[in-house]
Amino acid sequence: MSPIPSCYDFDSPEADVILLSSEPDCREFRLHKCILATASPFFRDMFSLPQSPAEDSRLPVISVSESGSILDPILRFLYPIPNPDISSLDELVRLVDVAIKYEFEIVLSSLRRVLVSPPFVEEEPMKIFSIACRYEFENEAKIASRYTLRQNVIEGPLTDDLKYISGYSYHRLLELHRTRARAAQKLLQPSNDLKCSQCNGTGFTLYGCPRWWCEFEARAREELAVRPTSDVIFGIEFLAKTLAVGCPRCPASLFESTGFLQELKQQIDSLPDTI
Repeated sequence: MSPIPSCYDFDSPEADVILLSSEPDCREFRLHKCILATASPFFRDMFSLPQSPAEDSRLPVISVSESGSILDPILRFLYPIPNPDISSLDELVRLVDVAIKYEFEIVLSSLRRVLVSPPFVEEEPMKIFSIACRYEFENEAKIASRYTLRQNVIEGPLTDDLKYISGYSYHRLLELHRTRARAAQKLLQPSNDLKCSQCNGTGFTLYGCPRWWCEFEARAREELAVRPTSDVIFGIEFLAKTLAVGCPRCPASLFESTGFLQELKQQIDSLPDTI
């Protein structure tokens, strides 16, 4: 869990209610009813009920089932203070559950933004897609689906997160990958100007394709079938392996085809990329 910042410790002398966290910390959060009621229909309804008079001028205490390490970041999203750092997606999911439980919509909105922020969405897009589907966060599911294009979702590991994805949602993701892969593969058509002075240097090979393109197309089709994005096939490493099986003049041919390859990349990038 994120460490508790020391800049604000929820100990305001102007507080008019206390939230008491559960064991093991049993921490007292001295809060303001007006903030809780404004942010949460749950607390607004609670405070609208008849209240028993406080004894000895003590503040009313509301005991909750959450620990202080969970309540603290929730309240930091709620109060007009800097937002806390979320260290993991598991922590974020626990906070989402609490925000939903207490109807903290403003907190939930902040957590949804964190969910699809880097590095989370770049490092674990499939897990984020699972979380978004679990809570019916449609926009976040769309964003995560775009980042899953960089992964082989068919051969990915079986994780507990997949338990929360419906067959419908998983089918939508697979259909995105299949449809985009087929569309990207269809774009792999050589230009008439694609020539190599050695590969196409005789009358028998004049109208053929350079060896580097034949290798590029074959390997690109395989790559796009599992990861339908342009990130890999136009990378230096991929192109270097393509040239390794070409003729000595293929590097010059590829260099002269830079404009064609850039246009091809733009065409692939413009294909639909979300569920």
